[in-house]
Amino acid sequence: MRPLSPPVGLPVLSDSDLVRQVARRLTDAITSGRLAPGSKVVEAAVARELGISRAPVREAARLLESQGLLRACPRRGFFVREISPADLDEVYDLRLCVERHAAVEASRRLTPAARATLRGHLDALYAAAERDDDAHIVEADYRFHRAICEIADNGRLLRVFDGLASELRVVIGLIGRLYDDPDEIARTHEPVLAAIEAGHPERIVAQIDHHIGVAWREVGRLARTLSPKPEAP
Repeated sequence: MRPLSPPVGLPVLSDSDLVRQVARRLTDAITSGRLAPGSKVVEAAVARELGISRAPVREAARLLESQGLLRACPRRGFFVREISPADLDEVYDLRLCVERHAAVEASRRLTPAARATLRGHLDALYAAAERDDDAHIVEADYRFHRAICEIADNGRLLRVFDGLASELRVVIGLIGRLYDDPDEIARTHEPVLAAIEAGHPERIVAQIDHHIGVAWREVGRLARTLSPKPEAP
């Protein structure tokens, strides 16, 4: 008998909308690093840990494959996608282009409600950091940046950002490994919000360049030190 795979801390699910719930739990495990790049998603082990059958786990894996978080290997199953340094460079290069423009446009359209939305996402980021909740840190960080694109009010730009969603969540999860103090992740967003509120395009672009550029450099350095597991072919 093969040894059972160790649990990765997935909470038991309710009965409704199992596939999406499983997908969310797996996404959280991936972005927090509990399921490392290159590791296999063992359907039986996940189903056992969540207290469900294997069918919704398989469907959730297919959903995450379509979103770019997992990759399928014939006759071997699903593996967490590895993001190479070249992948990171492409993601960050495109992200800079999108978020520079989005932040400038968002500042021009910044209503009190939009300002409150950005502050709300930043407050959620601080709250998640206070709880040391990796999954919610990733989500709040992502939501802050997505909100900038929403406020910019350019549907095509938002679709480009959403196309990066899965990879961005993995990248943001890597950023979390760079800080001993989770509050520091939240604090790095304050100058970005302040620049958008001030409304000076040059300052906004400079802050976006610094905020994303520092992450690009440090995450790229971290990615080069992570050796993928040898399970996948």
